[in-house]
Amino acid sequence: MAHDWQVLTQTEQRADEQLVRAIGIPALTANIVNSTIGAGIFVLPALVAKGLGSAAPLAFLACAIAMVLFVTCFAVAGSRVSLTGGLYAYVEVAFGRYVGFLAGVLYGITAITAVAGVVDVLVNSIRGVVPLLGNPIIRVVVMFLVYGVLVVINVRGVRAGAGAVTTVTLAKLLPLLLFVGAGIFFIHPANIVWSGWPGSKALGDSVLLLIFAFVGVEVGLIPSGEVKNPARTVPRAIYIALAITTVLYIMIQLVAQGTLGADLANHPNTPLAEAASRFLGNLGRTILLAGATISAFGFVTSDILSSPRMLFAVGRDGVLPAWFAHVHPRYRSPDVAIITYAVIAFALSVSSSFETLAVLSNVAVLLMYLLCCAGVWLLIRRNVRTDGAPFIFRGMQIMPGLAITVILWLFWLTQPWDKFAKIGAILVGTSILYLLRVKLRRA
Repeated sequence: MAHDWQVLTQTEQRADEQLVRAIGIPALTANIVNSTIGAGIFVLPALVAKGLGSAAPLAFLACAIAMVLFVTCFAVAGSRVSLTGGLYAYVEVAFGRYVGFLAGVLYGITAITAVAGVVDVLVNSIRGVVPLLGNPIIRVVVMFLVYGVLVVINVRGVRAGAGAVTTVTLAKLLPLLLFVGAGIFFIHPANIVWSGWPGSKALGDSVLLLIFAFVGVEVGLIPSGEVKNPARTVPRAIYIALAITTVLYIMIQLVAQGTLGADLANHPNTPLAEAASRFLGNLGRTILLAGATISAFGFVTSDILSSPRMLFAVGRDGVLPAWFAHVHPRYRSPDVAIITYAVIAFALSVSSSFETLAVLSNVAVLLMYLLCCAGVWLLIRRNVRTDGAPFIFRGMQIMPGLAITVILWLFWLTQPWDKFAKIGAILVGTSILYLLRVKLRRA
């Protein structure tokens, strides 16, 4: 078994040696923060308040504590497996190619359900300015246009897609900072006082939903093959990034709840915009709606640029039909993969709500986290090292167990059996394709 992972890492290291290790702590921290803070935070404060009322900030703290356990496992793994691919690479080195493949499928489920949910947020944000979008037919047409425009942009080439991502990166943070900076002076203390401890089921449901706002660390760690001194850089960057996002999220919740009170739960589509209208007037409402729109569009733009490449790779490797790996003869882009991915996401956006898609995405990502945390045990036991001394601390061996316990507790508390059934069906189907491919190659 040790020989297997050594051969695997040596093969992938040879590929990664061609990359330049130029990402330090500030750059990796910024990348993780940028990957984490997205459109979800413009909507989630109302959904969490609906379940917990004034005790909603408690869900953010509980989620942050859980994420500390998860990212500690990621830090240990990242310091031992400094290969491009992030969590996928950690799982593959620990368990082999098949389990790594399952982690990749889970990431794919997470990505496509997340982007479908964010398109719902995008259309709801535009609807705040253009009420005509309340019409179901017009709503579907707008969703179709969003996907259509991004498909055309990305089919025409990766440079166009990357340029669109760069254009919207900073714009999503400015409205949130304005919201917190101005709104903190308009909080009514009575609105944020909670008299009793919430029930465990309500807290668990809120944490499971809220994970959507914290997911992004694994995306920021994908370029691990280009990080300087991973054993030092990866742990520091993820803890700093988690602290920044947690503080910002709690402040956003406190401002929204402190200004709207119990009315916050009555604005599930545009809670921050409604809160901003209380202390910044109609201008503030427009700025937050624009921020939510830009953030959602930026997320969708980034996802349509990167995620379809997974379909392309799966088609290239023979797991799916080879036409998924088709390349446009003129623009040299994976056109079939991009169009297929967008069609599936469009169907999900039309048929489901943000809340439903967010929970499904979170269940998939927690299953991926579960594989990664279990893999840390093996990485430590085998003393896997791909680039210098790893990240070591007292009590390191118990962290994967604590993280796995939290994930299982959350599943037991919320009992998302319908989500397990959907994800399980996808894993079974893709596993059959994977095993057929292995069999054919051996033949």
